[in-house]
Amino acid sequence: MALIDDTKSILADLIAFQTISVDGNLEMIAYIANCLQGVGARVAIYHDETATKANIFATLGPEGDGGIVLSGHTDVVPVADQAWTSDPFEMREEDGLLYGRGTCDMKGFIAACLAMAPAYAAMNLSRPLHFAFTYDEETGCIGATKLAQVLQEQGLAPAVAIIGEPTMMKIIEGHKGCYEYSTVFSGLEGHGSMPDRGVNAVEYAVRYVTRLMELGEELKGMAPKGSPFNPPWTTVQVGKLAGGHTNNVIPGHCEVAWEMRPVRASDADFVKNNLRIYCEEVLIPRMKAVSPDAGIEMTTIGEVVGLEPTSDNEARRIVSELTGVTEAEVVAFGTEAGIFQGIGMSAVVCGPGSINQAHKPDEYIAIEQLERCLDMLARLGGTLDAA
Repeated sequence: MALIDDTKSILADLIAFQTISVDGNLEMIAYIANCLQGVGARVAIYHDETATKANIFATLGPEGDGGIVLSGHTDVVPVADQAWTSDPFEMREEDGLLYGRGTCDMKGFIAACLAMAPAYAAMNLSRPLHFAFTYDEETGCIGATKLAQVLQEQGLAPAVAIIGEPTMMKIIEGHKGCYEYSTVFSGLEGHGSMPDRGVNAVEYAVRYVTRLMELGEELKGMAPKGSPFNPPWTTVQVGKLAGGHTNNVIPGHCEVAWEMRPVRASDADFVKNNLRIYCEEVLIPRMKAVSPDAGIEMTTIGEVVGLEPTSDNEARRIVSELTGVTEAEVVAFGTEAGIFQGIGMSAVVCGPGSINQAHKPDEYIAIEQLERCLDMLARLGGTLDAA
C-alpha cells in the first residue's frame, strides 16, 4: 500500500478519537503507542495530574543527544454550535480533500509521521529520531510545557524540533507569544437607586479594560526596530467582558477575558506590572473603601512563549534542504515551537494544510498537502540513513 493510503487510513482512525481538550486523549495516545512500539520504537507516556491526558515521547535510532523531534498536538477544538455538513469525527473524502475535525490541525501531520515510522525503523539512523505528541495545545500548550520539563529533568537534549502545524508546507521561523488571562472583579451588589452603597464590578472592569487599552496604545510605540511581525508591536485584546443581571441591580461580579501577543517577554512584563500598580494603588483601594471583601484577581490561563527568529537555525536549514523552500516567514498564530526553543533546540514550524481551515466547521486538508509532507519526511529519512 502506498504511503498516502497508509496516511489516509491512519488519519481516519485519529479523527475518530474525539480528543477535544476537556475529554482527554488517552485512547489516541494508546493507538499511537501501539503504532510506534510495533516498529520497535522506545516509547514513554507521561500522564497529567488528572490521569485523563498524556504526552507521548518515542524514539527510533541510537541513544543520545542531538536528535530530531517531529512534534504535534493530539487535542482538537470543540465542534459544538458549528454547522458541519457531515460527522466531524468521521473522515470524509471528496474532490481531493479530507474532511473532519483535526484533519489539518493537526492530525494530518501526526498520521504522516506514523505512516513513515516503519520506513524509519528499517533504516540505520545516524541520529535519534523522536516523536513528541502532546495534549492541551489548544488550551495554553500545557502538555508541551510539561514535556519540556520532563526532557530537562531526564537530561535529554534533542537538537532540532519540526512542529507540523498547518503552514501549507512553508517554513515558519518565528511567531509571537500568546498570553491568556482572566481577571475577576468581586464587588458588592445593591439597589440601582443607591450606587454609592455598592461596588459595581462591571464599572471597575470597564476602568481596567480602559487602562489595558491605553497600555496597548503605548505598546505601538515600543515595537522593536526591524520587527518582522504584522503588526510589529505587542498587541492586547479583550475577548469577553461578562457581568451583571439587569439595569437596576448593582452587579457584584464581572469577568474580563483578555490576551497579549508579545513580540518580546519584556512587553508582557510592562503590561502586567502597570496593571498591577493600577489595581493596587487605584482600583482596589476605592473598592475596599465601600466593601472590605471587594477585590480583583487575575488568573493566568496560559503564557505560551513565542518563537524567536535566529540567524543560526539548524532546523530551518534542514527543512529548507528537504522541501526546497528557501525563504522562511513569520506568522501571527502561536505554536509549541517556542517551548522547544526555550530548552535549547532549534525549531521551525512546517506542516501540511492551511491555518485558514483550522477550528472551522468542515475543516479539511488537501491530499496533495499530505503527499508533500510525506515527501519531506521521506527525504528526512534519507538524510539520516547511514546504511
